[in-house]
Amino acid sequence: MAGMRSGEVVELLARVPVLSTLERDDLERIADLAVPRQFEPGQVVFREGDASDTCYIVRSGRARAVREHAGGRTITLATFGPGDIFGELALFEDERRSATVEAIEQTDVVAVLGPDMRRLMVEHPGISGRLVIALGRRLRETNERLSRQSFQTVQSRVAVVLSELVAQELAAKGQEAAAKGQEPERAGGGAPGGDVSAGDVLVTATQADLAQLAGSSRESASRFLAVLERAGVISQGRGRLVVHDREALKQYVF
Repeated sequence: MAGMRSGEVVELLARVPVLSTLERDDLERIADLAVPRQFEPGQVVFREGDASDTCYIVRSGRARAVREHAGGRTITLATFGPGDIFGELALFEDERRSATVEAIEQTDVVAVLGPDMRRLMVEHPGISGRLVIALGRRLRETNERLSRQSFQTVQSRVAVVLSELVAQELAAKGQEAAAKGQEPERAGGGAPGGDVSAGDVLVTATQADLAQLAGSSRESASRFLAVLERAGVISQGRGRLVVHDREALKQYVF
């Protein structure tokens, strides 16, 4: 792959949960099929209803999946950071896309064409079996998460979503540091200077985004974020949020 060594692609693929059961040789075969792509902030990767012929693994940056409901209201379904995969059903069938995915910031991905992957699975049947196992695990984890969420308060759900976004930001920082041959920052994702200090984590998300991801109203999410701000756990700005105390944030998850 241009711009990436084959070994780098293999390491990226190895971090993807849905590919976690594959052998090194399997990952190398998939890496041979992968092509690099880059999307600018706001650029659409694919739209709801498009033919699904490609899946994407995020190398750097962030993207989000959205759906537009009646009246033009857009709802954020998920966000993707380094090591995340989206559009993976294209590996198995040519269904229409169920959501629109757009880049939040400059996002580098590796893309794998569904027809290429299906041909590889025919040539190496063991890959299919291992992927089925991984997909089964993912489905079970999703069911368990949905079950937990049904018993969680709005505050807990928002805290979980915020914690996951923080983890994505830290993963992105760590990958950037590794690419530059630097040590990841000991304290976390912040950078000295400005209004983000070392140890802080800047999350680029609106209150509406957090509410949608947590399955709550914007008003309920806003009230809880105000509680966190008064406690010094976070601070808020326009379209961005800084987490100052990740450990304190975890105390709101139950």
